[in-house]
Amino acid sequence: MSEDVSVEGRTLLLVDDDRPFLNRLARAMQQRGFAAVHTAETVADALQQVQANPPDYAVVDMRLEDGNGLDVIEALAKRKPEARGIVLTGYGNIATAVTAVKLGAIDYLAKPADADAIFCALVAEPGTKAALPENPMSADRVRWEHIQRVYELCNRNVSETARRLNMHRRTLQRILAKRAPR
Repeated sequence: MSEDVSVEGRTLLLVDDDRPFLNRLARAMQQRGFAAVHTAETVADALQQVQANPPDYAVVDMRLEDGNGLDVIEALAKRKPEARGIVLTGYGNIATAVTAVKLGAIDYLAKPADADAIFCALVAEPGTKAALPENPMSADRVRWEHIQRVYELCNRNVSETARRLNMHRRTLQRILAKRAPR
């Protein structure tokens, strides 16, 4: 990973609804040389900033109070195709990682991630391979991943996903609201 890549003169948009984390990350990225670091706590604010002045880089939380951060990644890719955006989430799963990359993200990091890992992901050379995981997924994680994949295939429609999985809708909603098992 190239930490020697210069980000001088480059702009960064950070989107997260956790204000203390957002402020700490903004300070850390300013110290790493970004010319301007802008923040947003909502999808609506982030989309407005992308339309008005698209950043060179973006770090976007996937689950925000007013929507899905993947909408920000998609808008950034359309507005400024050369921009480098990564998705940061505490609800990581394979299906949303694939969706994020298809929509224009260059990487997908699970929370908690520190500023060094985020910076390295932003400036990594294209084609850099991620390290292989040390442990295989647990049975609970495999089940959760399958549910997430079906949910994405149903365009995030809870009722259709529940029908396809032969599961009660409320049970599915509870599963979707929880963090991924280890």
